[in-house]
Amino acid sequence: METAPFHDLSPDRVIDAIEQLGYLSDLRVFPLNSYENRVYQFGLEDKEPIIAKFYRPNRWSDEQIFEEHSFSLALAELEIPVVPPLQNDKGETLFHFEGHRIALYPRRGGHAPDLTNLETLFRLGQHIGRIHALGKVQKFEHRPELSLQSYAIDSREYLLANDFIPATLLPAYQSLSQHLIEKMTVILESNNYTSIRLHGDCHPGNILERQDSLYLVDLDDARNGPAIQDIWMMLSGEREQKTAQLMEIIEGYEEFCEFDVRELPLIETMRTLRLMHYAAWLAKRWHDPAFPQAFPWFNTEKYWSEHILELREQMATLDEAPLKLIP
Repeated sequence: METAPFHDLSPDRVIDAIEQLGYLSDLRVFPLNSYENRVYQFGLEDKEPIIAKFYRPNRWSDEQIFEEHSFSLALAELEIPVVPPLQNDKGETLFHFEGHRIALYPRRGGHAPDLTNLETLFRLGQHIGRIHALGKVQKFEHRPELSLQSYAIDSREYLLANDFIPATLLPAYQSLSQHLIEKMTVILESNNYTSIRLHGDCHPGNILERQDSLYLVDLDDARNGPAIQDIWMMLSGEREQKTAQLMEIIEGYEEFCEFDVRELPLIETMRTLRLMHYAAWLAKRWHDPAFPQAFPWFNTEKYWSEHILELREQMATLDEAPLKLIP
C-alpha cells in the first residue's frame, strides 16, 4: 500500500523544521487550507508570522521549484504584486528537512476580490499583462506545458486504468471523453498560440485584495501555455456578462502586453481540460487521508454522473461561437 504523503508531519516535527532554519517559534502553528502541499502559518517570537509550505513529495523536481521561485522573485523585483518566497543570507529559497522540501513566505492577509466589479477586473488585467510581459521573455525550461496530453489524455487513461468510473457509467464516459479529446485536438490545431510562462492557476481563490491592493498568490502550478489560461477563470455569468468582463480585463492587460485575439476560441477548451484534469487529480490523491476528509462527495456514483453531465455540456459549448472583443 502506498504510504500517505506528509504522514510524519506532526506539529512538533513541523516546528523542528522551521526552527532548524533559524526561526524561533512561539509554538503557534496553524494549518492553512492546502491539499496539494501542506501549508502552515507560524507565529514567531518578536516577529511577524510567516507561512511555511512543505512541498508534496515527487510532484516537482528541485529544478522545477527553482523555476517557480525565480519567476516569482523576478516579478516581485518589477513590483508586480505577487508573494515571492523568503530568501536566506545566501539567497536560497528552497530548504530541506529530513526528506521534506520547504519554502517560506511572508504572510499576506486579505479577502477575495469582487470579480463582478469591472474596475477590479481592469486592475487584474493590468497585473496579468505585466506578468505575461515577463513571461514572454523566455519559457520555463523544466516546468511542463499545459497540454491536451497531460490534462485530458493522461487524465482519461488514469481514471480508466484504475477503475474509478462506475461500471454503469463507464461506456458513457469512455465515448464522451474520447469525443471531447478529438474535438479539442481540432480546436487546438486550428488556433495556433505562442506558449509563455504563466501563473497557471489564476482562479479567484488565488487572488487577494488587501488595503486596496490586489495580489496574485500561489504560483505552485506555474507552467508554459497560452495567455488565455490566466484569464478565462475570472469570467462568469451569461455570455453578455462574460464579454463585458473579458473586455475590461483585456483593456487593462494591453496597457502592458499585447493580447492575441486568436486565443479566444481556446477558452472552452481550457475549461474542459481543467474539468478532466481536476477529476483525475482527485483520483490520484485519494490515498492521501486529507482528500477523503476534504472531498467526501468524490468517487461516488452521483459525482461521476454529474461529471459526465458537465462534460456533455462542454461538448455542446465547444461548438458555440467563441467570445469576441466588441470594438
